[in-house]
Amino acid sequence: MHPPLHRLRSRLAGLCSVAVLALSANPAWSAHGYALWGDLRYPPGFAHFAYVNPAAPKGGELRLVSNLRVSTFDKYNPFTLRGSAPAYLSDLMFDSLLTGALDETGAGYGLLAEDVDAASDGLSVTFRLRREARFHNGQPVLAADVKHSFDTLMGPHTSPAYKTILEDVAGLDVIDERTVRYRFKKPNREMPLTVGGLPVFSRAWGDAVDPKTGQRKSFDQVVMDFPIGSGPYKIGPVQFGKDITYVRDPAYWARDLPVRRGTANFDRITVKIYKDSTARLEALKAGEFDLMRFFSAGDWARRVNGKRFNTGELVKAEFSHRLPMGFQSYVLNTRRKPLDDIRVREALGLAMDYEWMNRQMFYGGYQRVRGLFGNTDCSPTNGPGPDELALMQPWRSQLPAAAFGPMYAPPRTDGQDSLRGNLRKAQALLREAGWTVQGGQLHNAQGQAMVLEYLDSAETGARVVTPWARNLEKLGIELRFRPVDFALYQQRLRGFDFDIISIAYGGTPNPGAEYADLFGSQAAKTEDSGNFAGVSSPAVDALLARMVNARIKPDFLAACRALDRVISHSHYLIPQWSATTHRMVYNAWRLDRPKDMPPYAAGEAWAIDTWWAR
Repeated sequence: MHPPLHRLRSRLAGLCSVAVLALSANPAWSAHGYALWGDLRYPPGFAHFAYVNPAAPKGGELRLVSNLRVSTFDKYNPFTLRGSAPAYLSDLMFDSLLTGALDETGAGYGLLAEDVDAASDGLSVTFRLRREARFHNGQPVLAADVKHSFDTLMGPHTSPAYKTILEDVAGLDVIDERTVRYRFKKPNREMPLTVGGLPVFSRAWGDAVDPKTGQRKSFDQVVMDFPIGSGPYKIGPVQFGKDITYVRDPAYWARDLPVRRGTANFDRITVKIYKDSTARLEALKAGEFDLMRFFSAGDWARRVNGKRFNTGELVKAEFSHRLPMGFQSYVLNTRRKPLDDIRVREALGLAMDYEWMNRQMFYGGYQRVRGLFGNTDCSPTNGPGPDELALMQPWRSQLPAAAFGPMYAPPRTDGQDSLRGNLRKAQALLREAGWTVQGGQLHNAQGQAMVLEYLDSAETGARVVTPWARNLEKLGIELRFRPVDFALYQQRLRGFDFDIISIAYGGTPNPGAEYADLFGSQAAKTEDSGNFAGVSSPAVDALLARMVNARIKPDFLAACRALDRVISHSHYLIPQWSATTHRMVYNAWRLDRPKDMPPYAAGEAWAIDTWWAR
């Protein structure tokens, strides 16, 4: 995901992708994990995940480059609204009740929790904590800490994404010292793993008295206090503006658990910060750090070379994966005219010549994004089936007619199709919407010209948006590129103060409540939510509810496929491109790794989790 969507959203989305539905009728206190639609890959008593080296040596250092667009950090609290926390902090320092495997989807296993019992009516889930679970300060992880973490995340000082994703949680009860029960407002297939995936932190974090008020600091004032989590790493040496080092906790309580064996192998993980992509690439070539994931096809094809590559010290490798494609897109803010008109939005998409861009700019390194759920079972087939039509039919008058036909396919400019033909279709749509060309520029009936602004936080975005802008100019539309400082960019996104932006949305094989933050009507009205497009549709809300509350897989697939059809045919998003491999450079003289990457690993997260020092 793009940074403004917040890492918390990607964290929860990833954990929701291992959401649970195998509910037992009676408390058994023997469940080591749950599967969403079928059996677990790993049985009770399993020794370790198949993709790790359980005998991997501990020690050494992994030097990384920050995966964030911010050039520095100004806080250690990754959950509050304001400011920027260091890269990877949340994943390295905070354990959760449940965790997933990188070679399996739709499944989760106990981490802080040793037992999980989901009620047969779907209205609650109970977790029993492990007695050995400890925070970094040596204190035990107790039920009161779980409740404190939940209450804090649902409070006024954290991202509204938590409130959206956890909307169906009625409350959290402390049953005894090591047992908690989450209650739900209604049956929800994903809620056990959603709440099980929340970060848990100590009540002692930020437990200091404000000398001015004599009261405990509010959570938004817990800024530079070192987090007290229970994860495998703690904060070590820090050079503000340059790097941060996480040091492995030698007394990490979960190091011998099956879900952790063979992981967290480095004694130190140092994350370096550079001002821009050019500086990062040159630093990699100079040997300043050990691993970097590449997102630029141009860099990968033309600039990843040099002496260290020739000697074999640096290795350039592509790792195939089976992750969802995600739906990286241009996002059109429908809160603003003329983007509130579906005909205008469709016309804008027709002016994008992806095939030319992939040939001339991307070296053929990408595939076009197709819908919300590419490369998953949720991806719709060509035409809607009876079950999908049944869900959409009550809303027919509010939905695009095209949603009831073949699945949306982005316009092409090769084969029998051409850019000229697409622009003619766009002209017809714009005329129908009341726009005419006057003096080479498009105007509406009030004489207003169509001038749109593309907002970005880096000048490098101009390269890929310029070809689109040239084609829009042929239609009489002026698209202005507006690069701004990243802090201002974040501020404007929080208040939805933009026309068009670009967002790299992450995908999931099991979409759930997190999509209400992206497309739900309530999120459209909530500042700092993920609903950048301003989607506010009762039909979409109904499909989201059906998707989240489905109790069997066929019902779930019908709902998510119908949702994909509606969003795609509504042209809220102009699909961009996606890679089917992780492109990474790593230092083979300093790092060793398992032979194969697990199919659902996310790039450098695989290295952080399972590689080791030579």
